[in-house]
Amino acid sequence: MEYTENITGIKINVQAVDINLHNDVQETILKSVSRLSLSYDRIEWADIYLENKKEKSTQQKQVSIRLGIPGNDPFASEYGDDFHILIANVEDKLRKQLEKR
Repeated sequence: MEYTENITGIKINVQAVDINLHNDVQETILKSVSRLSLSYDRIEWADIYLENKKEKSTQQKQVSIRLGIPGNDPFASEYGDDFHILIANVEDKLRKQLEKR
């Protein structure tokens, strides 16, 4: 599944490899990017990559987010078993990177 959306001037590109995202996961993504934009107002785009590796017994899911900002792009990734928790953890990692700027 792949889709693109624009919120508050930020282009959000989502790639979900071999999975269909439920509306609640998509909503979590939008809320996360919105909160990050409140912390740092120069975000131009966000690339979100989600994957579910069913062959693994634990930590099957992966979430990676790269933010497009002037200068070096912040990037964070996390492995686990719940997309909502992973998105929140990646958001925290990105917020810390943005605070250092």
